[in-house]
Amino acid sequence: MTANLKEIIQARIRLASILTAALVILLQYSARADSGETPKSTLELPRSSPETQGIASSAILAFVEEADQKIDHLHSFMLVRHGHVVAEGWWTPYETGTRHELYSLSKSFTSTAVGLAISEGKLRLDDPVLKFFPDEAPAELSANLKAMRVRDLLCMSTGHQTEPRLVPFLASPTATEGKGEAQSWVKTFLAQPAPHKPGTHFLYNTAGTYMQSAIVQKVTGQTVLDYLRPRLFEPLGIENPTWGTSPQGITLGGYGLSIRTEDIAKFGQLYLQHGNWNGRQLIPASWVEAATSRQTSNGSNPSSDWDQGYGYQFWRARHTAYRGDGAFGQFCIVMPEQDAVVAITSGVKDMQAVLNLVWDKLLPAMKHDPLPADSEGDRKLQAKLANLVMPVQKGSTSPQIPKEVSGKQFAFAANNQKVEMLGLEFDKEDGPISLIGKFNGGAEQRIACGHGEWKKGRIAFGTFPERPAAVSGAWTANDTYTAKICFYETPYLLTINLDFSNGKLRFDPAWNVSFGPTKPGQLVGELK
Repeated sequence: MTANLKEIIQARIRLASILTAALVILLQYSARADSGETPKSTLELPRSSPETQGIASSAILAFVEEADQKIDHLHSFMLVRHGHVVAEGWWTPYETGTRHELYSLSKSFTSTAVGLAISEGKLRLDDPVLKFFPDEAPAELSANLKAMRVRDLLCMSTGHQTEPRLVPFLASPTATEGKGEAQSWVKTFLAQPAPHKPGTHFLYNTAGTYMQSAIVQKVTGQTVLDYLRPRLFEPLGIENPTWGTSPQGITLGGYGLSIRTEDIAKFGQLYLQHGNWNGRQLIPASWVEAATSRQTSNGSNPSSDWDQGYGYQFWRARHTAYRGDGAFGQFCIVMPEQDAVVAITSGVKDMQAVLNLVWDKLLPAMKHDPLPADSEGDRKLQAKLANLVMPVQKGSTSPQIPKEVSGKQFAFAANNQKVEMLGLEFDKEDGPISLIGKFNGGAEQRIACGHGEWKKGRIAFGTFPERPAAVSGAWTANDTYTAKICFYETPYLLTINLDFSNGKLRFDPAWNVSFGPTKPGQLVGELK
């Protein structure tokens, strides 16, 4: 056989392989179309109509409408059934690609890192905590501290009566700077008295989750964020996760992770699938079973989803479900009996109300078999999901205060809110308005205010560091301008009233949620 003939045969073989692969892809797409699934990127979950996956569009619409009407500040929602996204929506200015601060939902990811490190032989569940930090232990070791194990950290049963105070949640806009930041957080944790025998007393303990993160970093040489990248985030297609660190460079563990809503749903789906993803076992099934089972008793109220028991940084829930959750309504709800996952981000004060809505509206609507197609119901649902908007500030565009207020700056005496200067700038009575301000020793800032809409920009406000924000404002009285500032990568929305009467500026702020008071108090500024 000549060399040219060999090359021709090899070329034809390669062409046949390409055509075969193309045919397989076409058949896969055809099968997806027949099943009601919309092909998406391999990094995204497949999409499907609700009815194809056994849930009525009308039931999901009822859930979304009630959430929109009765629950303030829901930010996003995604429902996954039988591995397919059947509904997803974001309340503007929140949007599909925006990462959202998860707060304590981060704990479930830290627990996952612990489970992976155990599966790799880096540590054991019953390892003493002191084993990893011999140089940071107090001079006198109590029997309970000696007995504290990794298992106790995971179960929130360290033996503490009060949680070790590392630093305030500085991601909270009303938090003030704390003391002791230079001291090792590990040392602070180990110095905290533990009056109860470990394993016998449940106490929600964010500092204990930080210790899990510190242990993983100690045994792997990587932060939890870096350790999880190739093992969890990259296989799931979770792109560019961010996670804060302590002053010692250790991933915060108990809070601080920011990812997208679909990333939350993927994480829940991975656990629903017992750690298997596209045929690859990312997490040992035995760990998934243990982490999501009741390991600790934490109450007896049958109506509370916080009294159903606790696993390894996962909450047990009513209706045989389990979840990871975070402050102000960040949820990854896994419903094994229904083969469903619900991902929610929000900024709510009443987290139980959100779960009640899931149980009341979505749970009973999930049927075992596919339902007849409902094109009209699906159309109404999609229209509602596509037009969700956080309530804008209502009011007038025409101020009745003197025009000379525009561009004037009002200075404030030193205050805990770190507000140094505020003012408004507008060219004409009904023209666009910009908020100008100076905070916490920083440079002068300016952000446009939308009227009847959300206008995006970036701003730092008070003790809150600079970050993306959207603003909606209007005149709510002859001399008062009210603006809503939504920090849309967080749960936080700030409403400010600027009263320009009598030649001064009275500034009244109110946060939608906070770890402390939501109303920091009125400040009075003098014209510069």
